Amino acid sequence: MDGLPNRSARQASLKRATNETRIEVSLDLDGTGVYRISTGVGFLDHMLEQLSRHSLIDLTVKAEGDLHIDFHHTTEDSGIAIGTAFAQALGDRKGISRYGEATIPMDETLTRVALDLSNRPYLIWKVNFTRDKLGDMDTELFKEWFQAFAQAAGVTLHVENLYGDNNHHIVESCFKALARALRAAVEIDPRKADAVPSTKGTLGGSL
Repeated sequence: MDGLPNRSARQASLKRATNETRIEVSLDLDGTGVYRISTGVGFLDHMLEQLSRHSLIDLTVKAEGDLHIDFHHTTEDSGIAIGTAFAQALGDRKGISRYGEATIPMDETLTRVALDLSNRPYLIWKVNFTRDKLGDMDTELFKEWFQAFAQAAGVTLHVENLYGDNNHHIVESCFKALARALRAAVEIDPRKADAVPSTKGTLGGSL
């Protein structure tokens, strides 16, 4: 994987290539929610479009993967690549609000996301589906995407579907809640724009 953040703006671009996938990602944390998404997995494209639009993070993703096997590698690796670019764009995380929370309704469904841009990755996933697939996509893969993103982005991420019946609504509300929580967390706090939001003076690990 290669790619370096643009330190003059909160942007990053990278290419990630393995024997299973080839992915290009670029993003701008201070964008307007403009997206160009092409993963070869229609439902995943739809979710990533929601992520961009509701977070106001400009996002371009182009992925080619071994879809003749299944969608697992493309889903997981897109989470890794987007998360890595996100972490690069954050840089030393100086000045960010750090925490974000959103509770998002979608018709009969309600989902809550709370997160900390702590650089200590962790996922709590309290989401259950009543169907094995949405279209051609296995519903178990959504947890894989969130896990990959949280790990690569350095996010402590809690996702909880409080209630809901429609599986499409459940997963879409998860991505929309993530988007709104990220939008809040990446905002620069004008009162402490020059400081890392931690008493340690750094974010990450046990330092």
